[in-house]
Amino acid sequence: MRLTTKSRYGTRAIFDIAYNSAGMPVQIKDISKRQEVPPRYLEQIFHKLKKANIVKSVRGPGGGYVLTSDPKKITVGDIIRAIKEPIYPVFCADEEDGHNKKCSRAILCVTRQVWIEAGEKITEYFDSITISDLCERAREMGITKDVKHKFDYSI
Repeated sequence: MRLTTKSRYGTRAIFDIAYNSAGMPVQIKDISKRQEVPPRYLEQIFHKLKKANIVKSVRGPGGGYVLTSDPKKITVGDIIRAIKEPIYPVFCADEEDGHNKKCSRAILCVTRQVWIEAGEKITEYFDSITISDLCERAREMGITKDVKHKFDYSI
């Protein structure tokens, strides 16, 4: 099974906000640079993440994106579902995906149940990993934070 780039990049972007934001809004250009993802592509992904209420945008100077809930409550599965990308290894197993062609053999296919079960196990695994877990893994790996405080202390 392969995840799409939208799912992978979306997960990396949400991790990036949680890891590098220090509670402040993060701009797409900064996420783009750190995660090596084109900013225009990130904008498309963030549109879906915003619709799913995983992130919200903050306007004005120092604006950007922030998470709408604690990283301990956002799972990798939440992100993949928000982006509306398939998790199942084959199209015929994804019953919720109405835009794919249905297989004419679906009723008679002995292996279809295997693909459905595989998708369910993958979904269960993705739902068990939180963004907070990814942040902990990053700390263990020694990934340095790139926190940019935009405070101005001039009087």
